[in-house]
Amino acid sequence: MMLNRALTWRPASYHGHRKTHDFFEGWYFKLVDRTETRVYAVIPGVYLGKNGADSHCFVQTLDGLTGRSTFHRFPLAQFSAAGDRFAVCIGPNRFSADEISLDIRTEERQMQGRLSFERLVPWPVGLASPGIMGPYAFAPFMECYHGVVSLDHEIQGQMIVDGSPADFSRGRGYIEKDWGKSFPRAWIWMQTNHFEQPGTCLTGSVATIPWLGSAFRGFIVGLWHGGVLYRFATYSGASIKRLQLTDTHVIWHLAGRALGSGGALYRLEINAVRSEGGLLHAPYSSGMLQRVTESLTAQVQVRLLALQEGGEEVIFAETGRHAGLEINGELGEILDQTTG
Repeated sequence: MMLNRALTWRPASYHGHRKTHDFFEGWYFKLVDRTETRVYAVIPGVYLGKNGADSHCFVQTLDGLTGRSTFHRFPLAQFSAAGDRFAVCIGPNRFSADEISLDIRTEERQMQGRLSFERLVPWPVGLASPGIMGPYAFAPFMECYHGVVSLDHEIQGQMIVDGSPADFSRGRGYIEKDWGKSFPRAWIWMQTNHFEQPGTCLTGSVATIPWLGSAFRGFIVGLWHGGVLYRFATYSGASIKRLQLTDTHVIWHLAGRALGSGGALYRLEINAVRSEGGLLHAPYSSGMLQRVTESLTAQVQVRLLALQEGGEEVIFAETGRHAGLEINGELGEILDQTTG
């Protein structure tokens, strides 16, 4: 996969203008209203298959509280994207970092309305580290690239959802994206920006990363808290101390000098409580397949500790709610140990 170097520093923008096959790109909008009684994910995207008949664009929806998901397929000709910024159209639906406008009218789902986003917190983009991928963003042969458009922001606006009015004003949102050839063989992903202290967000993923004929366990975790983004990643020299899966929990502990925090040594302890979810479509080499189970009702217990000579200091300890959680694929490739 050849990279458009100008787009490397614009991870939110569409990267597929020169692609004709074996490519996907999708954006993920998480929408939670102020009362936290409406929790949705809206996922627009495009899939370019090995032949033209498989290529299409789409909008997926997931009701986080019921687990009900819908997939709305559109002809590829109804997809358009700006070349210099994140601005995507799929049929009558419009998506950007600042707003979405939905007009979905099918038997499975009706969602109409416009939501705007204020005070976005993007993942920092620097000359040597253009977004959450860090230096891996420059590798031209990655299977899947990842971007975080906004860790946390306020929502304004209303929608009609399945015939009922839904006011999202003063709600909270999150936006990320993926693009490339295929999702990984195995991954765990989690995200929440609903803690007791507003303005805090945890996002993290660990996956099998193909690399020069082999593969490794790669990970990226960001904790946005108190105006600081604590970054733990394979490329930062951080390490996974524990990664286990049980019937009820994902237990994930990391340690390292968190980028963005002045180089201090930290330990990050994540304990995610699993919950039921809905089934989403995801891109694989054989096509867009409905294989990915995602929950939006998980809870994530988070503790961040600064490791100091002679002891440790708890910087943050809270539980995030309405957490997105995906656990998929050949998990033995990334777990330390699987227990029942």
